[in-house]
Amino acid sequence: MEKLKGFQKKYLRGLAHDKKPLVFVGQKGVSATLIKAMDEALDAHELIKLKFNEFKEKDQKKEVAEIIEKETLSEMVGMIGHMAIFYRQQKDPEKRKILIPMR
Repeated sequence: MEKLKGFQKKYLRGLAHDKKPLVFVGQKGVSATLIKAMDEALDAHELIKLKFNEFKEKDQKKEVAEIIEKETLSEMVGMIGHMAIFYRQQKDPEKRKILIPMR
């Protein structure tokens, strides 16, 4: 999947607005369990929110988010406060729930 453009990220942030966080990052940071939970949530929902319970510094959150992006092959579409929004398109076209605008 190619990188999302600004207007596409904005669209996804709008869709995520009323969602509750499905995955929480605690004091252990990025672990195999966290990556597995992210993978499962992304497979089921495509667009999820992650909440940082421990990492309060912006740099720390950005670093953790980058690791999660690489490990889950997803893309962070936004971070507000202690919440980050991740998107990964469902591999099976039949199961896709989100149609991203192309223009």
